[in-house]
Amino acid sequence: VQLQASGGGLVQAGGSLRLSCAASGSIFSVNDAGWYRQAPGEQRDLVASISSDGRVDYAESVKGRFTISRDDAKNMVYLQMNSLKPEDTAVYYCNAKIMTTGAFLMDSWGKGTQVTVSS
Repeated sequence: VQLQASGGGLVQAGGSLRLSCAASGSIFSVNDAGWYRQAPGEQRDLVASISSDGRVDYAESVKGRFTISRDDAKNMVYLQMNSLKPEDTAVYYCNAKIMTTGAFLMDSWGKGTQVTVSS
């Protein structure tokens, strides 16, 4: 099972980016999922999460600007980021609890995608 994050890049403050996280492999179901970010010299923090039944939660710093969503038919998780600020600059990682076809529950991480917001 693998997670592949994409969609990062360089954007000016006030701009938008959409991150995508694709799960592949022997997947039975993608359960809870989330996006984390880690700035240089900082710890990795949870940005947004979405449960298997669609309940969402956000860090206070991104509420009203970021939206997490999922497409279970495609095994995809998304993070729409609007009104970006320089302090959003970080490497963004997706995480998901995945039930494999072999009935193993895996805690999977993607490799991360860089988001840089210029002022």
